Amino acid sequence: MTPRILIVEDSRTQALRFQLELQRCGARVDIARDGIQGWECAHALRPTAIVLDIDLPGIDGYTLCQRLKQEPATSAVPIIMLTHREDARSAQTGLEAGADDYIPKDEFAEQNLIESLRALGVLTQT
Repeated sequence: MTPRILIVEDSRTQALRFQLELQRCGARVDIARDGIQGWECAHALRPTAIVLDIDLPGIDGYTLCQRLKQEPATSAVPIIMLTHREDARSAQTGLEAGADDYIPKDEFAEQNLIESLRALGVLTQT
């Protein structure tokens, strides 16, 4: 089965950057541009995993993560926070909100994201 990954990211450039890498790994990738659209897409598309930015219009990533993890229909979906926030407090807040992993957007972000999705069983080795 082809994994379906939802990227919730307000930066078009960043969203496309990660979409291309995940498609190379065989995933089907959808993009939501803000927290409200992310919530709607998570319910409508039933993704295998969600890649979530923190600084989003509408609903911020922390709040969206917490709401998705509290909702029975989406509570089991792995969520990876992928953000420019690199401080320990932000990471702790993300993990406390229910994120399964927290990855800074640095030069290793694509590889770290792929490895995290593999560790979660979403992507397979290619």
